[in-house]
Amino acid sequence: MNLASLDLNLVVALRALLEERSVTKAGRRIGLSQPATSAALARLRRHFDDDLLSRAGGHYELTALGLALLDRTATACDLLERVFTSQANFDPAREEHEFTLIASDYAVAVFGAELARTIHAEAPGIRLRFKQAPTEAIEDTTALLSAVDGLLMPHGIIRGFPTVDLYRDSWVYIVADDNPEVGEQLTLDDLARLPWVTYQRTYDAPAARQIGLLGIEPRVEISVDSFQLMPLLVAGTRRVALIQGRLAERLGGLVPVRVMEPPYDAVPLQEALWWHPAHTHDAAHIWLRETAARVGEAVKADRPTSSSPPVGERVVKRG
Repeated sequence: MNLASLDLNLVVALRALLEERSVTKAGRRIGLSQPATSAALARLRRHFDDDLLSRAGGHYELTALGLALLDRTATACDLLERVFTSQANFDPAREEHEFTLIASDYAVAVFGAELARTIHAEAPGIRLRFKQAPTEAIEDTTALLSAVDGLLMPHGIIRGFPTVDLYRDSWVYIVADDNPEVGEQLTLDDLARLPWVTYQRTYDAPAARQIGLLGIEPRVEISVDSFQLMPLLVAGTRRVALIQGRLAERLGGLVPVRVMEPPYDAVPLQEALWWHPAHTHDAAHIWLRETAARVGEAVKADRPTSSSPPVGERVVKRG
């Protein structure tokens, strides 16, 4: 396929047609007349040799190919928009810009909050948007990263994309303060016997996979899509949960739970910022990565970043 022979405006029309499932609404959305939108649909049908939209009674439905193209077209449009809004220079003190990061609630609490404070102090026109990591993050990482500025995720889950390391964390267990079945030290027998609260996407906790290597099959009683909710679901019960050490410190005193060291050498967590290669040389993204790396160093040292030199005194240029 020779891209030079394609009219990329058709990508915009295709997305509108597939999402609106109406020629009139799609045309209104992208600023085209109904005849022009109908002509674009005809060209797309010839190109794909498929109707894409088929009439069913008084409305249109997507064909099988149309359904397959729905998410791909949205991803392509997002990536094209990012390509054509790239800048050679970026002045964070004067720019108005929004960065979107995929992150778990743990990553937002431990790292994202400090990143947001730093950006608020140094670049008032910059906005951050955090989105929850979808369950298919490791199934189609390329599509996921092409539509956002970055993904906060530990090493050992995805690979093959540019990354900058941020900080390390440990894994700890939590049990209820008043759980009489657990002594001063947690044992492997406790882990095999007690019911568990687990994070819904188990790949975000590689240390949990070590349990299987020790011959223990956790008896999961509750699965939740939030690390910060896990202590609430442990308190006042016989349950046990595995969470990150830095998060446990931040939640300390808020929920009546005990923090216990693992009865085995748990693999530490190395948090990182991952991004699509298309962003590598963009000046705005370079600034984001530099700022994230600096904040990561502060998190590692358990110190605030407010004393850092203001970035408004420098303009980031594309590398």
